Amino acid sequence: MPDFRKALSDDKVYFFDGGYGTLLQGRGLPAGMSPEIFGLQSPDVIKSVHKDYVAAGANVLTTNTFGGSRPKLGADVDVIGLNREMALIARSVAGDNVFVGGSVGPTGYFVQPLGEMTFKEMVEIYKEQIQGLVEGGIDLILGETHFDLAEARAVVIAAREVCDLPVALSMTFESPAACLTGTSPQTFIDTMQNMGVELMGTNCSAGPEQMYDVLKSMQTRLTSPLLAEANAGLPELDENRNTVFRLQPEPFAKQSARFVEVGAKFIGGCCGTTPDHIKALRNAVGNATWMRPVPQEDCQMVLTSRAQTVKIGFEQRGVIIGERINPTGKKVLSAELQNGQFTEAMKFAAEQLLAGAPVLDVNVGAPMVDEVKILPALAKEIMAQHPAPLSIDSTNPDAVEAALWTYAGSPLVNSISGEAGRMERLGPLCKKFGAPFILLPIIGTKLPFTCAERIEVVSKLLKQADSYGIPRRLIMVDALALTVSSKPEAARHCLDFIRHCKEEWNLPTVLGLSNVSFGLPARELLNSSFLTLCQGQGLSAFIANPNSSRLRESLYSAEVLLARDPQAEQFIAQYSGWTPAGEGGQATGQNSGPKKVGADNLFDAVVTGDRGGILDLVNRELDAGRDPFVLVNDELIPAIMEVGEKYERKEYFLPQLLQSAETLQKAFEKLKPLLEAAGGQKVQDVVVMATVEGDIHDIGKNIVCLMLRNHGFDVVDLGKDVTAEKIVDAAQEKGAKIIGLSALMTTTMVRMEDTIKLLKERELDIKVMIGGAVITGGFCDSIGADGWSTDAVAAVKLAKRLVQ
Repeated sequence: MPDFRKALSDDKVYFFDGGYGTLLQGRGLPAGMSPEIFGLQSPDVIKSVHKDYVAAGANVLTTNTFGGSRPKLGADVDVIGLNREMALIARSVAGDNVFVGGSVGPTGYFVQPLGEMTFKEMVEIYKEQIQGLVEGGIDLILGETHFDLAEARAVVIAAREVCDLPVALSMTFESPAACLTGTSPQTFIDTMQNMGVELMGTNCSAGPEQMYDVLKSMQTRLTSPLLAEANAGLPELDENRNTVFRLQPEPFAKQSARFVEVGAKFIGGCCGTTPDHIKALRNAVGNATWMRPVPQEDCQMVLTSRAQTVKIGFEQRGVIIGERINPTGKKVLSAELQNGQFTEAMKFAAEQLLAGAPVLDVNVGAPMVDEVKILPALAKEIMAQHPAPLSIDSTNPDAVEAALWTYAGSPLVNSISGEAGRMERLGPLCKKFGAPFILLPIIGTKLPFTCAERIEVVSKLLKQADSYGIPRRLIMVDALALTVSSKPEAARHCLDFIRHCKEEWNLPTVLGLSNVSFGLPARELLNSSFLTLCQGQGLSAFIANPNSSRLRESLYSAEVLLARDPQAEQFIAQYSGWTPAGEGGQATGQNSGPKKVGADNLFDAVVTGDRGGILDLVNRELDAGRDPFVLVNDELIPAIMEVGEKYERKEYFLPQLLQSAETLQKAFEKLKPLLEAAGGQKVQDVVVMATVEGDIHDIGKNIVCLMLRNHGFDVVDLGKDVTAEKIVDAAQEKGAKIIGLSALMTTTMVRMEDTIKLLKERELDIKVMIGGAVITGGFCDSIGADGWSTDAVAAVKLAKRLVQ
């Protein structure tokens, strides 16, 4: 059998196969039928496609299992059996000379907090599919066309729990800036590399020219081979109502061959490409040698959320890890956590981010707090509202694990010490989830005081981490600041240890800054001086209160002196208006103290997605005698319009759009009885929404439904795989003014015309708007629809035009 890991490390360029949808359509796949079910019924057709791709020069065949998960196949299908059979067919064609990649596509669901499904449930879904693929003899797991980082991570975790095969993960990006859910190509690469994914890349973008920019942006921190599979343009309908892709093999090959310039080692095709495209691509690339990637940005560690990366390293700016979400000494926070409430914690989160902390430490350790339940719940709440990466801080390993099962990126785990069993429990977990962690140099009850003692302890812990195969990119060392009031030499030993970690181990360091000044006056003064000394020795991050103006002054000043703030840009932006303090006073400037946080009006609450605070604001306005109609028309509706504009400008992405929409929905639910009781509520226009027959994708439709309701429409959601007759019947019964139709696949988009024809037969004056990833303006015109939209915001604008 071929060894895919050897192919990952040699200097050759390899070729994946191309698209399957249009080929299968031309070979008998009925419109609306699942390609996977068709494959079971017509295995010879699938085999013929595989043979054609091998003949064209493909080194890797992908199984006919892109939609092979239970949510796509349904409850009555043997998922393991189907995936096994599709893998066996590919294996029979591939033999010993061609690799087989087990294709694993999106489930059609979002993970919490974007959707209702838990991350564990998503992993279990993928484990079932991957089990069948492994039984069929594949060489690698290929997660492809994913647009949510959490779901991509679920594929990796599932693969690791089922087998030890190599994992490749490919996301699809709307632009070089980000995918649908706001993850940039760089953040995707950072997260996957933290998880040890062997091959990563992108597929299913508009075409090779647009994809080139995405691949180029991945180069900045890439250390692994790269995969690139572009479309042959966007699908269109020809004069015979057939789906066609206009980019022909030769221009496709010429454009895709450039991928080698940006580090692509594996190149293939996606939607609309054929064996002719792959043959032309292989000829265009020829015998090119793979250029091994050299990261352009120097950092020792990266933390990620769904939408952000924070770089930690010797050439990077010092990172403040906000310490305020910790119940120690905070009675209000402790009481709320005991009751499962997060108002105070969310206030601290917003306050610290506004003060400049790029990472938030989350600690819920207090008496009578169920950390296993509360820590992941609070982490999810923060992730839903803020993009910053989190530090998961707990002495309870079960709570840490529970939080890791909810996180959408690479969080920091604080921390792993030499306590018996802690590395054994948390080390493999951090490796599995790609979670960097703080290595705390403590074994037993004795604190290592001298630099030599700390080196000895950390050396033992590093050997233990190495034994679990934990990469050094996941490790940061706590320099362990001890108080100088009782041990005058403590700070000097700490400084020596920071320098050792940098020079001998190439490991970044972090410390809890305030420990050094315990028991002394003017602690902030001492802490800021210590910070400057530590930065000079190589300290990369520190845990502190970011509201401290003196600490921020020291941080920004040191960055200039350490040449990590080119042209003093950040320093000038913060302190151009700075003036020195008088005796015993405090300096003033643009960033001289904590700023006000939290929305104080309904408009801002919706724009920022403040789900936790919106009802208090609604009640405050009602108690003040505000008219509920005025609240809706003057504040809530303008706010969601502003959110829509931010979404269109790419300032917001899908998570922020959903967060704001849900915030507005909570306000509407509170105000609706008052509006109805007043007797003056406008009769709502009815919109019937459905995913067409044969199509089971409904994420986009569900988002459109939510947005339409927020804009005053009465939405009747018929769900997915709905016949034209059922759609028209419901529209007649409900007196709908608009029917909204959704389709994701080229094989099902043609069913949209069935509804339009039926409306004409019944002579019903109901407008039809359509949408979905494969929909174009040309297709809309060709079937006689009244309009089409590319996203939920555009759908709302279209619906408003149609009812007018």
